[in-house]
Amino acid sequence: MRKLKNSELVRKTIEEFKKADKTPLIVILDDIRSLNNIGSVFRTADAFLIAKIFLCGITATPPHKDIYKTALGATESVEWEYQKEVVTLIKRLQKKGIKVFAIEQADKAFSLENFEVKTHNQYAFIFGNEVRGVSQLAINQCDGVIEIPQEGTKHSLNVAVASGVVLWDFFQKLRKL
Repeated sequence: MRKLKNSELVRKTIEEFKKADKTPLIVILDDIRSLNNIGSVFRTADAFLIAKIFLCGITATPPHKDIYKTALGATESVEWEYQKEVVTLIKRLQKKGIKVFAIEQADKAFSLENFEVKTHNQYAFIFGNEVRGVSQLAINQCDGVIEIPQEGTKHSLNVAVASGVVLWDFFQKLRKL
């Protein structure tokens, strides 16, 4: 076994990425404090050809050196937009027929492994603040809540880690359809 060199990975150029068919998923980051978390989510979104990222509330926007540090250029490939109010955004997306789900711990939440992806739907997933999570106001507007099952002593995952888990799960479920 030999580790591959970057030149052997055959990755898309930024232009090829922009022209490529995207995964029918929008990521919404609401009130994310850490610039490194924001950059990490951009990088993960690039890996799975995510359609778009919305940055809401206090979530910082590119250009910023600390976002770039972890995004490694993904802010140039992944389409993004700033929207101040997450509830306004949720309503706007739902009017377009997009199913919006909060990634959070809530009663009546779908466990991630039981969440079914349907090819005829478009989706948006909201990831919330590192301390408070997704706001109750946003949850109230959502079509549902998806929970990542956890068995340890902690009550949550880092937002960048949670997004990696959820985006990978969605991507691989979609590929199997």
